[in-house]
Parts: sequence; structure tokens; C-alpha cells
Amino acid sequence: MIKCSLYTVSMSLIASNYKWNFQNPITSGRSRKLKLVRYLHSGIESYGFLINEEIVCLSTLSKALKQSLPASLMELISYEAESIAVAEELMRTSPEDARRKATLKIGEVTLLAPVPSPPKIICLGLNYRDHAEEQGAKIPKNLIIFMKPRTAIIGPNEAIVYPSLVKKLDYEVELAVIIGRRGKNIPVSNVEKHIFGYTVFNDISARDIQFGDKQWTRGKSFDTFAPIGPCITLTKQIPDPNNLWMRTRVNGELRQNSSTRNMVFNVYEIIHQLSRVMTLEPGDIIATGTPAGVAAFMKPHPKYLLPGDTVEVEIEKIGTLRNVVVKENQNLVNT
Repeated sequence: MIKCSLYTVSMSLIASNYKWNFQNPITSGRSRKLKLVRYLHSGIESYGFLINEEIVCLSTLSKALKQSLPASLMELISYEAESIAVAEELMRTSPEDARRKATLKIGEVTLLAPVPSPPKIICLGLNYRDHAEEQGAKIPKNLIIFMKPRTAIIGPNEAIVYPSLVKKLDYEVELAVIIGRRGKNIPVSNVEKHIFGYTVFNDISARDIQFGDKQWTRGKSFDTFAPIGPCITLTKQIPDPNNLWMRTRVNGELRQNSSTRNMVFNVYEIIHQLSRVMTLEPGDIIATGTPAGVAAFMKPHPKYLLPGDTVEVEIEKIGTLRNVVVKENQNLVNT
């Protein structure tokens, strides 16, 4: 029923008598790169399009125009391609005055993790040649995958908690794919149709636990060990996800500086191969691996994260995800 109503909304918007405003940010020049954000404003969670340094609240805009959109960003993703087409059409056809009244400055809101509770977080190991080489590992012939719990997710500017159990805390900049359409055994040629968009992912890792356990799950699964954000850049805004530069800075010092073109398995191969193993669902996050430059393998000695450090991970066409490391407060216990 909801999909039916979205289709009706879309058709009514397309057939509407609104005149195109050539200053509309969705249709004008360099401002056409739309990004979706989830945010908190005056204690209320909402979502909208980030355009330059402003956010157009889709909930406010749709109510003003007496139209209907999903209540949350996660719901928008779950309705697959149809809902985002409706949201874009709403932006395209809305009068300038309505958009202005629905617009917030980015400094007026608190950005949240764009996907707070995904069905799955699937991660890849050793998917960059230089990262495998810096630790003396062989280039894998097949995907090396592991999972993270969704309780590890935090958003922009939230604190990465340095657990009392951990002695060696590390960062990993990664391109994350957000799945937008359910699929199994997806051919490489059809993969792009199943991608909703892309975001930045920081695969925080407790190296002492990871290396001690001889496997990765426990050392990468602590709460706050999956920062994501600051936005989702839609698929059509990134025609080639396999050629994006990516960087990590710690307290302003450049640590990682690479490109997704250095992946062993590219984005389309990853999704094809994963879909042969498991059904991919809307909202799934797939973190595609990290390049060289992690703290554990720096020369002449490792440079692990410490409480007080600011970590910035950045990917071209998406943005910068910034988080501060804080010491665990063992007095904060939920019962």
C-alpha cells in the first residue's frame, strides 16, 4: 500500500503545474551533488538533502506541499529506488519559498549515523594490495569477510570509546556501500541497480585482541567501533566508485592516502561475490577494506590511537567523518 501511494505521489508531482526554478539547487550547476543526511534538530530526528552547507528537511517540505514520504531515512532506503525518485521529484518541483522554509544551516543540527540499525554490517579484510603488502600477507584469491554488530555504529562527532580491555587501538578508512535493493546471486552487470549510495566507514580495531585471537570478530566488535557518515552520496552521483581518493588524518597528521582503484576486488565484484553467499537487503552496509597506513604497521614503530586523539577519515565525493577518542568510563553501566 505504501509503495502504491509513493507511486501516486510521484506521478502527481511529475504532472504538477509547478514551474522549474533555475536557481533550484537540484538543477543548478555545481550544486547538483545531492547527499542524504540523518540529523537531530530541536530534539527531533529527521532527514534531508545536504546541499553545500544547508539541509533541506524532506519531512517539512513534504508536509508543506501535502505530499507523503517515508518517515525516516532507513525507511526511505527500504523502499528501494522508487522512494528516492519521489524525494528527488519533490525537490525538483517544489517552489523556492517552500524549500527555503524547509532549509536548515548545517551548524543548527547534530548529524547522526546515516544508517543506525542496518540488517548487516559486512566487512572485508586485506582488500587493498598495499595493506596486504605492508603486513607481509599474501594477496587473497577470494573475499575475506567478517561481520560487525550494529551496536558498534556511531555517527559524526560521536566519541570512539577506548575500552579498558584494549592496549592497541587502530583506525581504517573504508568506502562503505549501502544496499538499496534486495538481491541474491546478483550478476556483476546488475550490481549498480542494487546500490543505494556510499558513505565513509572507519573500521576501528583493537589490534592486540585481533592478533591475539587469530581472528577478527572480537577485536572489531566493541561498541563505537563502527563510525559511519557524515552522509550518503547517492549512486548516480558517483559513476565510478572504483576510483575515489581516500585519506586518514590523526590530529591533523596524514596517515593514509590512497584510492579505491587499489582494491583487490572492486565494488561490483564484492557485491556479486557476497550475493552468492548471502541475500543482501536494503540498508546493509558493506565496508570494502582499507589501504596501507594503519597504525599497526607504521615504521619505525606503530602509532596507535590514544584518548584525546581526533581521527578524520575522508573519501572523495562523500565527505569527512570526524571522531574523538575518549577513555572508557567504567562507572557507566547499564543494567
